[in-house]
Amino acid sequence: MLTRIAQCRLTWPLAGLALILLFNAVFVPSFYSLEVRDGRLYGSLVDVLNRGSIGAIVALGMTLVVATGGVDLSVGSIMAISGAVAALALTESEAGLMVALALALGSGVLAGVANGALVSLLRIQPIIATLILMVCGRGIARYITGEKVISLADQGAGAWFDYLANGHFLGLPTPITITLSLFVVTAVATRRTVLGLLVESVGANELASRCAGVNTTVIRVAVYAFSGFCAAVAGLIDTSNIKAADTVNAGLYTELDAIFAVVVGGTALTGGRFSLAGSVLGALLLQTLLTTMYTFGVAPDTAPVPKSLVILGVCLLQSDAFRKRFRGGVE
Repeated sequence: MLTRIAQCRLTWPLAGLALILLFNAVFVPSFYSLEVRDGRLYGSLVDVLNRGSIGAIVALGMTLVVATGGVDLSVGSIMAISGAVAALALTESEAGLMVALALALGSGVLAGVANGALVSLLRIQPIIATLILMVCGRGIARYITGEKVISLADQGAGAWFDYLANGHFLGLPTPITITLSLFVVTAVATRRTVLGLLVESVGANELASRCAGVNTTVIRVAVYAFSGFCAAVAGLIDTSNIKAADTVNAGLYTELDAIFAVVVGGTALTGGRFSLAGSVLGALLLQTLLTTMYTFGVAPDTAPVPKSLVILGVCLLQSDAFRKRFRGGVE
């Protein structure tokens, strides 16, 4: 029984999250304070869910890419591109909000398709293929905005655009609702249809999948396109949150946090079986840890150090080989 619990993918990220929450319960009781104002819920727990939404959304797309044995390093740059496209459409043209959103999401999907084509058609290693867009994507975003920060404050359509990050739905911040909706749609699509099995089969054994009739090229392009779509959604939320398209800082290092969340959530970088819930849990674990450190005055520049130690600890505990070696050493 204990062995099955230890082998469950959600056990160790849940244990890590529980430890951080317990730490806050002892040393920061106000962490659990919730307040309702004008029908809206406020508090540190809501902030964790709200601020962790961007990481969770990007991690959803990254999970399917990693499940095929790939990786997407360009998600941060795609966030910058989608924000730049939306801001430009809202400020420099007469395009409405829906057109701006469609253009931004379309740019993310197009970038993902380009990544997928490089990986599946030209057979370039995923880390190299997506590194290309990671490097040049932010330059593309800066070219779109004319190398300046486009402000959306005082824009007519920007008032509606602001709702994406700063609005509320049923008392909760809109990003939480968007994340939950995207998670449910993705989970249904991958677990209630054959799509999830096809993704896992490509990651587990691409040659065998191809021999069984699976179109591995289409599957790979599709997962990278979905990753680009998720990054574009995250970019829109980020742009809406700061009311500007900041192509220098938008999505900076988001790719690393997304990969961390996926790995902590129990999806192996070698591909195969994946866990969407684990990835979302991993993203929330990282955000809870960051919020706790900021509460204690840890500087943002040094925050990655304890974050890395927590990630290392959870990953080691998830390893069967490490647990067996640890038990052997204890005995």
